[in-house]
Amino acid sequence: MTLDGTPLQIAIDGPVASGKSTVARLLAHRLRCAFLDTGALYRAVAAQAIRQGIPPDDEAKINDVMDAGLPEIVADPASRLGYEIKINHAVITPELFAADVSRAVSAVAAMPSVRRRLLAVQRDFADARDVIMAGRDIGSVVLPGASVKFFLTASLDSRVDRRLEELRSHGARIERETLRAELIRRDERDRGRPVSPLVKVADAIEIDTSEMTVEEVVDRLERLVRSRTRLRS
Repeated sequence: MTLDGTPLQIAIDGPVASGKSTVARLLAHRLRCAFLDTGALYRAVAAQAIRQGIPPDDEAKINDVMDAGLPEIVADPASRLGYEIKINHAVITPELFAADVSRAVSAVAAMPSVRRRLLAVQRDFADARDVIMAGRDIGSVVLPGASVKFFLTASLDSRVDRRLEELRSHGARIERETLRAELIRRDERDRGRPVSPLVKVADAIEIDTSEMTVEEVVDRLERLVRSRTRLRS
């Protein structure tokens, strides 16, 4: 919370595997804020569709999936993220980084109806609380009035290495070149989609994390937040 009583809201955007989710989670812990990786919500919808055998490009049926139950963010201090994602009261978080979900999520996230409906979920989570949110349209769409906005970038090879490590930590198996091609396609789709494309807004601070450790990035962001806001101790 800032000294004037307004919530501290920080937007961290960037392409896939730029480090934004890991950095946002650690920064949230330091600043005692809630944390949300908004990509988890899109992954949850994709996972639910896969469960039901629905193609990830069938928008009408994806909407039927959401009609049956939108993703719900449930605080869970014991979890690594600090929250779990549920659909119809069932925890779906463990499925979010499965290889088939990773392949499907880009198509699901590009659907205007999905983005519109999940926007309300994201804003409800952020309402009247200190929060750090990571995604691709946080500063431009979800929290356009955020206290501080960051845009993290990294080289393609760095991002491939990071995502490969992340997927393998979740038990997924994928070849590096296959993943590299997937990231290229994801970048093209994220930047080119007509609704909420990945963009760096004018008032965002851009940071290239290619040659930085996670700790170095978090340190830099913390310094910048503290220099630009008046935080309560």
